[in-house]
Amino acid sequence: MASVNKVILIGNLGKDPETRYLPSGDAVTNFSIATTEKWKSKSGEQQEHTEWHRISMFGKVAEIAGEYLKKGSPVYVEGRIRTRKWQDKESGQDKYSTEIVADRMQLLGSRGSGGAEPMAREPAAATAGAGGGTGKPQQSKKGGGAFDQMDDDIPF
Repeated sequence: MASVNKVILIGNLGKDPETRYLPSGDAVTNFSIATTEKWKSKSGEQQEHTEWHRISMFGKVAEIAGEYLKKGSPVYVEGRIRTRKWQDKESGQDKYSTEIVADRMQLLGSRGSGGAEPMAREPAAATAGAGGGTGKPQQSKKGGGAFDQMDDDIPF
């Protein structure tokens, strides 16, 4: 039986992404997004829970994320869950960090809206190949609509 490790999230960035470059020249971009669940309790009170997700991207899709994502931006990401283990230098205790290694991203909302209009327009998309970011950015294949009105200088 095959196994599947697939994550799909839609949320908003908590702060601007951080991009750095590996000695190989490949980009690595890290950011966190928040997803919020809302419901009514049995007593009818509005309840809310926000979950924060650490996202890592590599290669070309990381460069695009670093350039176009900003604090508050609504974004769609696809990837896989990865848990890393390391030892704390001071205590020697094992520490764990769980993150999403994303290989696909779609910017949601209108350009320059700062995330004020989530999913108001058809999203622009960027993808990375299975080799950790070696794929080319792709554009949505749906025709017409607001996507046609976007600026030509966007590289995806």
